[in-house]
Amino acid sequence: MYKNLVIFGTRPEAVKLFPVINALSQHPDMLTEVLVSGQHRHMLDQILSISGIVPDYDLDLMRTGQSLDALTARLLQTIGVVLDKAKPDRVIVQGDTATAMVGALAAYYRKIPVSHIEAGLRSHDIYQPWPEEVNRKIISNIANQHFAATETSAAALRAESIPADRVFVTGNTVIDALHWVLKRIVHDPSLILGLAPLEARFRGRKIIGITAHRRENFGAGMVNIAAAIKAIAARDDVACIFPVHMNPKVRAVMNTALGDLPNVAMIEPLDYPNFARLLSISHIMLTDSGGVQEEAPALGKPVLVLRETTERPEGVIMGSAKLVGTDTQRIVSEILTLLDDDTAYAAMARSQYPFGDGHASQRIADIIWNARRQ
Repeated sequence: MYKNLVIFGTRPEAVKLFPVINALSQHPDMLTEVLVSGQHRHMLDQILSISGIVPDYDLDLMRTGQSLDALTARLLQTIGVVLDKAKPDRVIVQGDTATAMVGALAAYYRKIPVSHIEAGLRSHDIYQPWPEEVNRKIISNIANQHFAATETSAAALRAESIPADRVFVTGNTVIDALHWVLKRIVHDPSLILGLAPLEARFRGRKIIGITAHRRENFGAGMVNIAAAIKAIAARDDVACIFPVHMNPKVRAVMNTALGDLPNVAMIEPLDYPNFARLLSISHIMLTDSGGVQEEAPALGKPVLVLRETTERPEGVIMGSAKLVGTDTQRIVSEILTLLDDDTAYAAMARSQYPFGDGHASQRIADIIWNARRQ
């Protein structure tokens, strides 16, 4: 039987891959196993639990404060051991994490074909985002199936001399996951009770949902972001809900600047249903995340991106997202515009949506199944 091994380690990868794993499992004559590195331990386990995915291999590599080179070395050795044991016919990775890059590299060392989901994202700056831009370019040089979310991403791959017959425009699997979890919430509202106290506390206010975690924003960038949140939270008609990333370099800054503000709720990272609920109740999303740039516009929520560049330019081009960087005054100005100018808000909230129709995972599974004997 043809065997796939899906490799991932972080919460965003798990969100974008569980619909693919489910779609692959529906195909006959194909076995799909799962390896998780545990790069995000707690947040990863939340997604595994709700999606019903049980890993076949769990490396549990999370260590406090580990460097990127130490993580990369440990990933390469331990994933290699699993590949030698599992002997898959194909390795499937997603995105741009250290786990994805090393999983592809370890497969290459064994001449195992690699499929890359969400291929072709490019900021054209190797330090924005860092180290993800280089990770994804390494994977592109290894993979023989490139599943691009948009035609823009596909064109970027073809421009790098990736053969056109290996590039497939599928849409983004994050939309499949979002549709899935929203249906689950309808059938089981208890899944989103975690936000109920904050919804009651902030009733009548415009909620700004916030995420911030990128390495390139550590230091001055985080300080500036915190100052902008503090300035906006002074308004009586605004409330901020901020699931704070586990990284102490984020938490230390935010706790110092925002810890005693009544209009700012700094909370633990949310499980997937409650995060989907945060997207749905937010008036604006303020984020440096890649995934939120795709998810929030699907629900008609404007996104202000706390970065100087983005590898997802489609949202910016179509008007659902705006790059605002980490300058405090720029962030505050852009938020005030969306809060006070109904026309500007509507232009972003009603823009075209470029990232998919909710069927990307099935397309990917079908392509992998059809190519299994080639």
